[in-house]
Amino acid sequence: MDIELLKSVVDYGVIALLIFMSFISVWFFIERLIYLKTVQIDNFKTKKSLEIAMTRHMSIIGTIASNAPYIGLLGTVLAIMLTFMTMSNADIVATKIMASLALALKATAAGLVVAILSQIFYNTLARFIEVVESRFDEAREI
Repeated sequence: MDIELLKSVVDYGVIALLIFMSFISVWFFIERLIYLKTVQIDNFKTKKSLEIAMTRHMSIIGTIASNAPYIGLLGTVLAIMLTFMTMSNADIVATKIMASLALALKATAAGLVVAILSQIFYNTLARFIEVVESRFDEAREI
């Protein structure tokens, strides 16, 4: 298999996966935010049923937040391996090697961006859930 083709598959495949993950994270964040702003606590008999309804899709956002850096790192490692394979073919041009190594790091950077945003989404939603649960407790005390 051609090294350039393999490099494109690794590079674009990892970046595409990270973009897909970020889309899913944003989608569920918006969906949960809308739901949490419109939830009617009077419609729930128990706090547990309220919690189950509110935490739907939270594990997906959390999983994306925790795994995006690893996927980015995987892309970087594979791109660096491809750079070393290119070097082993006696195609040693310093500028090409440095460019390849710099481009390899973009996968890690993309993974970190997706993870940071997803973690912010998760924490924001967790706070909204705490507030709604507190309102539920307050309403039941009266």
